[in-house]
Order: sequence, then C-alpha cells, then structure tokens
Amino acid sequence: MTTNHLFEIKNYGQSIWMDNLTRDIIKSGELKNLVEKKGICGITSNPTIFEKAIAGNAIYDEDIEAGIKAGLPTYKIYESLVFQDIRDACDLLRPVYKSSNGLDGYVSIEVPPTIADDTEATISEARRYFQEIGRENLMIKIPGTEPGLPAVEQVISEGINVNITLLFSVESYINTAWAYIRGLEKRAAEGKDISKIASVASFFLSRIDSNIDGKIDDKLAKGVDNLNVEAKLKAIKGKVAIANAKIAYQEYKKIVQSDRWQALAAKGAKVQRLLWASTSTKDPQYSDVMYVDELIGQDTVNTLPPATIEACADHCNVANRVETDVDEAYNLIANLKDPDVNIDINTVMDELLLEGIDKFVKPFQSLMDSLENKVKQLSPV
Repeated sequence: MTTNHLFEIKNYGQSIWMDNLTRDIIKSGELKNLVEKKGICGITSNPTIFEKAIAGNAIYDEDIEAGIKAGLPTYKIYESLVFQDIRDACDLLRPVYKSSNGLDGYVSIEVPPTIADDTEATISEARRYFQEIGRENLMIKIPGTEPGLPAVEQVISEGINVNITLLFSVESYINTAWAYIRGLEKRAAEGKDISKIASVASFFLSRIDSNIDGKIDDKLAKGVDNLNVEAKLKAIKGKVAIANAKIAYQEYKKIVQSDRWQALAAKGAKVQRLLWASTSTKDPQYSDVMYVDELIGQDTVNTLPPATIEACADHCNVANRVETDVDEAYNLIANLKDPDVNIDINTVMDELLLEGIDKFVKPFQSLMDSLENKVKQLSPV
C-alpha cells in the first residue's frame, strides 16, 4: 500500500488543513473522504474560493431563489449561502474537533475584506458571524493589520476563535501573537475560561518568493557586472519565504517560553499555532511541495489547496525541518541588504500586505456582482 505522507506529517506535530470549501465537495462526500482518508483536519475559506464556487454553479440556485422570495438583499443572500456551507463543514469536522480536544477541526470564514481598515466594524462582524453560524469549531479570519489587531484582542477576550490572516513579516507575526495573549489575559482577568479558545497566525509564503524573485529577475535582466553578483542574486531566489518562516518560528518559541504565556498556559490556554498559508508553488522550477517539506514541525499548521494535498500525499519528503538551517535563514535575510542585492524586505512586506487586502477585496466585490447578476436571472419577471 502506498504511504500517505499527510499522515506522517501529523507525527511531527503539524496539522494539515485544506484551503478550499465549496458545497460540491460537502454534498458529494469528497470532504468527508479527505478528512477520513487523507487526514485533513481543518478548512480555510476566502472570497476567491466562494466566488468560483457560487458564480458558475447551479447547486446554489435553489437557495438563491429562496432568498429572492424572502426579499433578501444580495449581501444577505450571499451570507445565507456561505454560512450554510460553513455550518455543514463545521458539523463534518466536529468529530476531529472533539477527538483532538479542540486543537483541530476548525473551519475559517473571513469577515468582509471591505472593512479591513475598520476596527469596530471588524469586531461587530466577527461577533455576528460567530453567533449566527453558531458552531464552536468556527474560526473568524481577521487580517493582521494595524486596525485588525485590536479587533483580534477584543474578540479573543470574548471567547471567539480567530485565524489572523495576511501575515508576511516576522514583526507582524510577533504583534499578532501578543494581541492573542492580551485577549486571553483580559478574559482570564474577568475570571472566564480560556481553555476552549483557539487561534492560528496565518503566515504567507509563496507570494513573498514571487515578489522577491521578480525583483531579482529584473536585476538579472538589466545585466550585472560580474559573476559573483549574479551568483549572490541567484542564491536568494526561491529561498526567502522559507527563511522568513523559520525565523518566525524561532520568535514563536521565545513567546511561548515567556512568563506571560506560561501564566496563561497554566490556566489551560492553547498555543496560537503558526499556520503556513499561500503554499502552492508559483514557479514551476520549484518543487510543488517545497512549502510543505521545509516547514514541518511541532505546533504548526499547513493549509494546502487541493492540488498540493494530492502532491504531498504522493511525494512529500517528511522530516522535522522547521528548525533546521536556522542560522542560514538569518544570514539569507541579512544578505538582502548586501549592496549587490539591495532588496528592502520591509518594503516588500508592505507591498504584499496592500496587495493581499486587494486580492481579498476584488474577488469579494466580483462575487457580489456575480451574485447580483444571478439574482436578476433567477428573479421572476
């Protein structure tokens, strides 16, 4: 029998979640099969996935028509469709949630990306989503932006599970981790149970390499003075995202060793795991599982799109690598400042964050437009 490497990964303390959710995979039994046969133990969703799922699929038409008859506006019809998919997925993953004692079995849904810069609106929508969907194994996705982090802190203090998304820089991850800790501290100070709250910090990978590789290719295309400079540039290609993630993991270790975290752990708090996101390899020259193989380690999650799940089940090379070559990781990031390379990683991270919000907003708006068109098509004349 062929080895399923996804199950091997679990032995190293990493959970594999899937970055995909549609009604098709719930109704067909595919999701149940992925959970039982492939070891998938969590799901994340986003506007891009839902846009593709709803816009071109008749499976939602009956519920859209019901929304039309009820006189619901397009946005509420959207919520009725998506909330039901999320509930069904939560129910399907509930056995995983129970058997893992609340470590896994979560389904993530994002608050509307159009409110990413509005702290109060984010808090309000997170509360409403959590209450209306009504599943304890639900996670609300909130961007790890400056306005997002106070929202994280507040909703954690209210007992809402949070997936902090769009993290690129190590500093943004550290800020996220402390927002989680402050939320738990506030809740504990009120004498409330903190043992049932979970959070992940979604640290994005392939987009970093795509951005930096593009900058390196531009430099090489313009021509370089000597072979030494060319070698320096080529040595960095495809390596920054993994190096950056390994450094973030070292910061995670420092945080969980801190007195403030240890005091919370003594009260039953769960660690906020680093979740590796954006893990499909964009450059065909790279291994299609490199963002899995290189970052397997204790207390982490890797969220994979369906194609990467299949690839990893087939040929991942499983070993505990998140703490290997850490010195090289620090050196590689430092080498970006070399005058021959001259790439400002902070500028790259700022670019990626703005781009990332845009990549959530545009599909969300496109989804609303597509759904509006579908509502017109299905409305009685």
